[in-house]
Parts: sequence; C-alpha cells; structure tokens
Amino acid sequence: MTRREMMPNRMRGDHPAEEPRLHDTVRLSAEGLAKVLGDLETRVMKVCWAIGRPATTREVFDRVVEEHDVAILTVVTVLNRLVEKRLMFREKRDGLLRYEPCLSEVELHSYVARRVVDGILSFGRSAIAASFVDALAEQDPEQLAELHRLVQERLNTTRSEGEG
Repeated sequence: MTRREMMPNRMRGDHPAEEPRLHDTVRLSAEGLAKVLGDLETRVMKVCWAIGRPATTREVFDRVVEEHDVAILTVVTVLNRLVEKRLMFREKRDGLLRYEPCLSEVELHSYVARRVVDGILSFGRSAIAASFVDALAEQDPEQLAELHRLVQERLNTTRSEGEG
C-alpha cells in the first residue's frame, strides 16, 4: 500500500502536496509524536483532538497554558506552523480563525509510524526485522504474538491473491 493510499479520504486530492510535511529527522529520546513534531506542536495537536471541533486560538491557548507556561503568540505561531505542515485546517468563521486537525490522532500515528518504518528499512530489511522482533519480545511478548498473527494473515492474503 502506498503512502497516498494510506491517507484518509479527506487528505487525498489531485496533488501529492496535500500529504503532511514532516521533518525527515526523528528524535529518538522523545515520546510518541514528539519524535517527529516539536514538544509544543505535539501538545497543541493533543489539545485540538481533545476539543474535538474547530477551535479558536484562545481556546487552544487556554488549554495548553494549563500544563505548559507559554505565550499566546507562541501558540499562534505553532498553530500556523501546523497549518503549513498540513496537519491543521485553518478557517475564518464569525471573524475568528479556527483550527482543526486534518487527521485523527490514530490516523496521524499510523501515518508517522509508516514513515518511520520506511526510513528504518533503509538500514537493511533482515537486520531491522530481527531487531524489531527481539525488541518486541523483550518489551511486550503479547504484542509479538499479535505480530505473528498479522504476518500469517498477510501471508495468507498474499497467497490467495497470487492464486486468483
């Protein structure tokens, strides 16, 4: 499946430029989306997902500032940066700019994970597969069993497609 096919329908268009623009660097020490976004960008995205509807800058700021001391202009800058990265929609309604994530949290996690995996595979598929299985076995044996199930499912699907 191509990245474009993985994109939700609302992200697809006539131009591949509609794909989110993420840096090609990964911060290994960061958690979750902060690996590919800044810490404040991640906080702002999480606040917007929690709000669940197009939100004003003030609404986003009021929630972000509860956990992180930041100026409102910094939040404005981050929101606009997320628009440039195609992670947020921005529209003017009732005289106010409102922001809404382009992707759900699950969709963005899936997209980012796929990009990271594609990058990791450039190290060599065999070494990466072995390292992944070893790390998963150490950290979460149950998830390793789920991976086994998914691999079997994919192999069965591939075989049946090859026969048809």
